Amino acid sequence: MKKSLIIQKANLLAALAHPNRIRILEQLRTEVKCNCELAPALGLEQSNLSRHLKVLTQAGILISWKDGLRVNFKIADHRIFDILDLAEGIATNTVPDEISGVRRESE
Repeated sequence: MKKSLIIQKANLLAALAHPNRIRILEQLRTEVKCNCELAPALGLEQSNLSRHLKVLTQAGILISWKDGLRVNFKIADHRIFDILDLAEGIATNTVPDEISGVRRESE
């Protein structure tokens, strides 16, 4: 496999490697939203949200455009959700609770 392709894969996965970025993508799974809708929906400060949106956009995961004062975002390629859904399946079946940070109901 070419080194450049390996680097591209690593960059894509690195862009996904933050819980807030995954939360952003889930918000955009079914519809276009502007940053003014995402910030309150996720409970993030605008500056924090903007930083995560920039990472996702630079990685080619999101597309953004201005509409007046609004900046809208949408998923560039919905196959990104295949990756996220696969990761969810693997995480729920193989990652011990102690590592994932999930607490058992009895605790």
